[in-house]
Amino acid sequence: MVSARRSSVGKCASAYKQSVIRLSINVVENLAREILLLRRSPHACLGAGLWGFPAGRIEGGETPWQCALREFAEEIGAEHRIESISMLGPIGDTFYGGIFEIYLFHHRWLEGRIVLNPEHTQYAWVGREIYKRYSVMDGIDEDLAYLTVWPRRFLNQDKLPR
Repeated sequence: MVSARRSSVGKCASAYKQSVIRLSINVVENLAREILLLRRSPHACLGAGLWGFPAGRIEGGETPWQCALREFAEEIGAEHRIESISMLGPIGDTFYGGIFEIYLFHHRWLEGRIVLNPEHTQYAWVGREIYKRYSVMDGIDEDLAYLTVWPRRFLNQDKLPR
C-alpha cells in the first residue's frame, strides 16, 4: 500500500514541477459539529474516489488565506457564508514523503448552498459518530487532530502520527 501511495504522489508532484507543494486545506464545521467532506473524482491525481476537504495548491503570489478562499469558492461554489475559527501552518506532511507544506484553516459554516465542481462527485456533512465509515484521504485524520475539531478517539488511530 505504501508503494502505491508513493507512486501516486510521484505523478502528482511531477505535475506540479516543484520540490515542495504548498497547500491550503479548509476544514469546515457546521453548527451541529459535523464536518464537510467532499468525495474526490475517480480521476483525481491524489485521493481518487476518497473523501477529503476543500483544498488546493497555493499559486505564485498568493497567500495561504487567499488560496483557501479561492479553493473554497472553486470547489463548493460562492453562495455561502462562513466564519474563521483558527489557522495553523505551515505544517510538513507525514504521509506523502514531506513534499507538502500545509496550511490548515478551520471554518464554521453559517449558511449557504454547495455546488460541486467536476473535481468532486459528492459531499456530506459528517458527524464524529459516523466519521470512521468514510474512506478518507491520508492526512485527513491528522488535520482534524491538529485543529482539535473532535477528540482523538473519534479519528482513525492508524492514520494519526504516533
